[in-house]
Amino acid sequence: MQENWKNKHIVFFDGECGVCNFWVQWILKRDKNDQFMFASLQSDFGQKFLSERNLETKQFNTMYLWKPEEYYLIKSRAVLKIARLLGGIYQVSAIGSIIPAFLSDQVYDIISKNRMKMANQKCYLPTPHQRKKFIEV
Repeated sequence: MQENWKNKHIVFFDGECGVCNFWVQWILKRDKNDQFMFASLQSDFGQKFLSERNLETKQFNTMYLWKPEEYYLIKSRAVLKIARLLGGIYQVSAIGSIIPAFLSDQVYDIISKNRMKMANQKCYLPTPHQRKKFIEV
């Protein structure tokens, strides 16, 4: 297994969700500093991450952002951190941090609950460089 993910921010996502895959593509296109890697929650790597933290291993409606040996964030806090890390205009999203997590997570949960209805189920084919950013694809 590649170990080049140890110094990256790892985005865990539902690998079977079109909306989730759209956002992975969105991050990939904007990751100019090559700071993100990706793993589906269904993968062995994703399941290990969840199990080690006693997190839900059968429901995949939550996105996680993990910086190994530092932190992991869930739901809206993960989304806001990703935007800040991307920098530029996306740093404006930091203002969302003033909203209490329980409120912003409620919005996240509504979107998550309805994501399959919104999903575009096109199959995305990453470039060879982008493919290297996926752990256990």
